[in-house]
Amino acid sequence: MASLLSLISLVGVAQAQFGGGSAMLRFGCSNIVIDRIDPLVDPGKIPSPHVHQIIGGDAFNATMPMSDISEIAKCTSCTFEEDFSNYWTANVYYKSPKNGTYKRVPIMVNDAIGAANGGMTVYYSSPGKGQTTAFKPGFRMFSGNAARRTPTNLGRRTQSCFRCYDGPNFQGNIMSPCFDPVRDTEGFPAKPCPGGWRSSVIFPICWDGKNLDTPNHVDHVADPVDGPASFTSMGGKCPASHPVKIPQVHLEIVWDTSAFNKKEDWPTDGTQPFVLSHGDTTGYGQHGDYVFGWKGDSLQQAMDNACFATNCRQLKSQTFAKANQCVVKNAVKENNDGWLQTLPGALAQLFLLDADVGCVPVGTICAEITRQEPVKATHPLHRSEIPFRPQAYAGRLRCYGR
Repeated sequence: MASLLSLISLVGVAQAQFGGGSAMLRFGCSNIVIDRIDPLVDPGKIPSPHVHQIIGGDAFNATMPMSDISEIAKCTSCTFEEDFSNYWTANVYYKSPKNGTYKRVPIMVNDAIGAANGGMTVYYSSPGKGQTTAFKPGFRMFSGNAARRTPTNLGRRTQSCFRCYDGPNFQGNIMSPCFDPVRDTEGFPAKPCPGGWRSSVIFPICWDGKNLDTPNHVDHVADPVDGPASFTSMGGKCPASHPVKIPQVHLEIVWDTSAFNKKEDWPTDGTQPFVLSHGDTTGYGQHGDYVFGWKGDSLQQAMDNACFATNCRQLKSQTFAKANQCVVKNAVKENNDGWLQTLPGALAQLFLLDADVGCVPVGTICAEITRQEPVKATHPLHRSEIPFRPQAYAGRLRCYGR
């Protein structure tokens, strides 16, 4: 019943926004790999600074060309056979208050998706025929800010949120993503969630019409002039600098936090025990990456023909028995599933030192004296500066200016 009510709610939202001609694909994609590579932010780098979960086509690699990856991929873990895109986000880890060790939080299959292998739920929304332009081969973009440690306070317009389920089987899932004032929070839930929780990442809907990417992976896209678009809200006017409206991409991941709900599993100081794989203990730094890879004009056809959920005559669906066979070998051989002494990756440890106090300017380099390994405290991903407190290293690091 919960699944049926959720889908009815989504239908109502889409139709209320745009009328009967609107399109909203909603489909599942299984994980293809859990790995520490990032072809968007750290192309060619093995390993990249933190762990990601990746879904979509098997062309995913540490380096991905600015070309039509649907011509390179041989399979996809997504419901629609035409979608060879890749989507990835940071993982969530649980940190034990007893001994400080970390455990990756498992991913559950989302509401009304089917027999996927973990993974994510992907949405593409459009207000109607001819009102959005599908992405071009080679297009890629980034949503969120990994360095953010404070809320945006955008309310229903927030582009990243977490839903705390009341109980098993998605209990309490009665409102659109990021709309529930009781169950939705912009940061990590501050209390145990009996049914686990779901994270949402929403991407911009305006494009400059020229660039497939930009150095920071965000400047070629933008929000409408009246602010970020909420879930399925595509009516805002795009700015003159980014006049082309593109489908709204929205990712959902459901985390099975039920194993960590006991009182003794939570810190006694009132904080919560979860952390994103790049070291963010707040959840405000949740972010997502996207590389377009739909075959031909299939996405445009789906947007122009009022396709809803997985009901789309213009697209061909595959079973999850087939989709789950599409996997990619790990580029980095490391333990992602056992209890870990530290989060994988140097950048994750830099972020963990202090989530709220102190920043270093872009270009600052910190070198670990004991290993003589320079670690840049900046990246295009981090916009202008990242949280950092050199003194927390107690003499083990020395930081230099640009």
